[in-house]
Amino acid sequence: MSDPLDLKKHIRNVKNFPIEGIEFRDITSLIETPEAFVKTCKELKRISREFSATAIVSIESRGFIFAGSIAYDLTLPFVLARKPGKLPNKTFKKAFDLEYGSTSIEIQQNTTIEDADRIVIVDDLVATGGTAIACADLLTENFEVKKSNILILAVIDLPSLGGSKLIKDQGYNIETIVSY
Repeated sequence: MSDPLDLKKHIRNVKNFPIEGIEFRDITSLIETPEAFVKTCKELKRISREFSATAIVSIESRGFIFAGSIAYDLTLPFVLARKPGKLPNKTFKKAFDLEYGSTSIEIQQNTTIEDADRIVIVDDLVATGGTAIACADLLTENFEVKKSNILILAVIDLPSLGGSKLIKDQGYNIETIVSY
């Protein structure tokens, strides 16, 4: 599968984590390798710049690692999309299913996002697409951002789980760096 930046060698596969039957893609080895981490951040920044991003939204928690770098380098607002109960102000909330359960995600209602913003949603991985779509739906439903103005950007894509296809089918843009 696709690996144009030669990053797969820095991503560990962990069998049966977090539950039996799941093969987890562990990015800790990538971020612990400065050359690979810098290469990844530069590519994510390049893609975000080409999309003409006006804000970076990131999904808890591994997405934060990459999104902070992009927001800093491009001098853009950095919005947190977090698990329930982690944000101090009133939130918009969206429930969704995961590969191994269900949960929800929240963005603060007092976040400054305009309907004309071009938003890049950053996460480490796209599996079934549930988390990314829930985050994107929060933006379209509560901040009136057009689907065409949202790019879901991840380091890793697991296309066999159908998430990237589902994201496209829902009308959102998606780009990833490594595909398994």
